[in-house]
Amino acid sequence: MKFKLWGRPSSARTQKVMLALAELGIEYQFIFASATMGYDGSVAQGYSPYGVVETPEYLSMNPNGTIPTINDNGFILWESNAIVQYLGMNYDPALFFRNSTRIFSSAARWMMWENNQLIPPMHELVMQLVRLPIHERDISKKEKARTQLIEELTIVDAQLKKTEFIAADVWTMADIPMTIRCHRWHLLDIDRPDMPNLARYYKAVKLRPSFRSISDPEMHINT
Repeated sequence: MKFKLWGRPSSARTQKVMLALAELGIEYQFIFASATMGYDGSVAQGYSPYGVVETPEYLSMNPNGTIPTINDNGFILWESNAIVQYLGMNYDPALFFRNSTRIFSSAARWMMWENNQLIPPMHELVMQLVRLPIHERDISKKEKARTQLIEELTIVDAQLKKTEFIAADVWTMADIPMTIRCHRWHLLDIDRPDMPNLARYYKAVKLRPSFRSISDPEMHINT
């Protein structure tokens, strides 16, 4: 198989690539790789990392030792959002950004925003709720992350009042990371304020066949 993906199924960044590949119908070889949270569970459950990322072979592809990394018939690329954009440009620009520079730019903007604004508080919240050993969890950090995430998702909810999907009135590549964040948000055992536009959006993206590739709750809140 020519297309290879290195990553961890419970990694939201890896899931971005998995969801993109599912949208495109591309078959690929998945190689388990990660410095944290390995086989069958999180550090809270006492499991070991997959490894691989510290090997010379992997570091020659990705000197950061991070996930995900892809090899598309000899073309190696890391950084999840860059991979998603590459996949869209190379395989189906009409689907990923409607062959429009304006829609591409709008989608790229929201992908950058997700990376900068949504990932930090959501990562902290998942760590405090699920992944850290119980004795290392901090209630104040959990509440701070939840509050920050509500503030950021309020921006998303307001945008979804203006457009059907996050970057436009049509599905774009920006909906890949937003689908994952929205799904994880609704799976977490926390109090959530009513966000009607986000709820409508979540219902819509769950209907896409590709959603099955990242839908399993075990990939988000238990590992």
